[in-house]
Amino acid sequence: MNRSRLATAALIACLTFTANSALAVREVGAARFEDTHAVAGQNLVLNGAGMRVKMIIKVYAVALYLPRKEATTAGVLAQTGPKRIQIVMLRDVPADKLGESLVDGIKANTTESERGALQARIDELEKAMVALGEARKGSMIQLDYLPGTGTRITLSGRPVMRDIPGEDFYRALLKIWLGDKPADGDLRARMLGAD
Repeated sequence: MNRSRLATAALIACLTFTANSALAVREVGAARFEDTHAVAGQNLVLNGAGMRVKMIIKVYAVALYLPRKEATTAGVLAQTGPKRIQIVMLRDVPADKLGESLVDGIKANTTESERGALQARIDELEKAMVALGEARKGSMIQLDYLPGTGTRITLSGRPVMRDIPGEDFYRALLKIWLGDKPADGDLRARMLGAD
């Protein structure tokens, strides 16, 4: 009788642990990021997440999803396959200001020749962000890299613009947070897996 109870308790504990593991999330401020996401038919893992703070103001929480965990910028940029940057707005921000900060981040982390090759796509990104009007508190922005397609940007599940071709463009987006001159050094460390 005791063996039966012990076996039942062990089974319940195992099932509870499995269920909780499947629902694991990381909380960053008021944002919650799941441990995995499926993008382009591939399961991606949460590499790291953190918060963008500008002059003590919490602007957004951001998470990086990759095919496999990576602790260096070079390693992230070298990974092939789909990727996701997921942003949850922690306050209302005019979309043109958000677009401007993305463009500034690309410019700060690319060479002049790289920017020359990217300029038409950077302009397209900026125009699309201006057209949004405002990124409201609680809204989710996803920047997905889809191999063979390019970068897909969605706001709360709806596409912001047509897909932007080229893996070079997505690498430039990644460098906003992970490059030599990141938007926030502490945030870069957290996106690269530091806790």
